[in-house]
Amino acid sequence: MSVKIVRLGTPRGEGEGLRIGTVRRPPRGVPKERFAADDWYDVWFPNLAPSLETMKIALAAETSAEWTVFEKRFRAEMAEPSAKHDVALLAALSRSTNFSVGCYCADESRCHRSILRELLVAAGAKMD
Repeated sequence: MSVKIVRLGTPRGEGEGLRIGTVRRPPRGVPKERFAADDWYDVWFPNLAPSLETMKIALAAETSAEWTVFEKRFRAEMAEPSAKHDVALLAALSRSTNFSVGCYCADESRCHRSILRELLVAAGAKMD
């Protein structure tokens, strides 16, 4: 059992399990009833997405220094008690079932899901 980090909207991998969308907004122009069928996500979980203000920083980041500002802000949001509990819950679930967590960004290294990966590992998640 484990958690995978994925790009939403891509074909599902073998054993991926439930796909959780950790995004601020649903995919544009896609009817709700198509979210799972079109490989976006099965469950929308914006609790682990950057706030709107922090997401704007990420989208505008062109340099490493600007990306670092985003990382610090997002890590601070994820240090809040409710977010820490959500990460701990997913870490615990990863030891008993397969599921995936994702975002839309093409480049994981410039996406909040790269930070979620680190947070899940730190919380003891079993990763694939």
